Amino acid sequence: MGRKVIEAVLGHDALSLAGAVERPDCPVLGQDVGQLAGLGPLGLPLLGDLASVSETAKLYVDFTTPEAVLANLAKAAPKKLAAVIGTTGLTADQQKALAEAAKTVPVVWSPNMSLGVNLMFKLAQLMAQSLGPEFDAEIVEAHHRLKKDAPSGTALKLHEIVARAKSLEPEASLVAGRKGLVGARTDSEIGVLAVRAGDIVGDHTLLLAGPGERLELTHRAHSRDTFAAGAVRAAVWVASQKPGLYSLADVLGL
Repeated sequence: MGRKVIEAVLGHDALSLAGAVERPDCPVLGQDVGQLAGLGPLGLPLLGDLASVSETAKLYVDFTTPEAVLANLAKAAPKKLAAVIGTTGLTADQQKALAEAAKTVPVVWSPNMSLGVNLMFKLAQLMAQSLGPEFDAEIVEAHHRLKKDAPSGTALKLHEIVARAKSLEPEASLVAGRKGLVGARTDSEIGVLAVRAGDIVGDHTLLLAGPGERLELTHRAHSRDTFAAGAVRAAVWVASQKPGLYSLADVLGL
């Protein structure tokens, strides 16, 4: 994702690249960022600390880990850096800490930086509300075999949206897969199935099944360029915002 974001930034007229950061023990620290990204030399060494980035920087894009997200926000606050965060897997406490940090700087956080997925969130809410309790909701997500968290952050966000639209408590309604004699499906559950295989970039399907018919809403990501493009669009938008925690729905005007 770092390479994809660099490429997207360089291709955008309103943005310029001030630096790039990796974990402190990354073996290629100090090497030219452009060469590492396969784009030719840019004269910018890969850094191991966000605090070392040039003072000309106005915002940063973060695709790391939940722990690194909070550490980076702490270093970004003194610099007044706006943030675009596409990291998934944040716990409830980490999300609270993220919201607290956003009181001093503008932050766009989304578990999925795809523009299409964020429109899917809006459509899923409309579908679940319109079809009502007679329609059961199930979610299937598929990702590459190396993905560490399951279900995906996108699937969990989709589940939360659908649960609230159906007047269900998100935490109580989540059924992450089924096995054995589980009995008949209840009206208060939403199943979320995670598939891990090959090099699947990211597929998400919401299934709403009722009497005599079913409706399926699917998004498929063909390339990580999709997430980089969404992050760059969010970066252009957040640069002019007041401190606060925003989503990609805000960026899209949804």
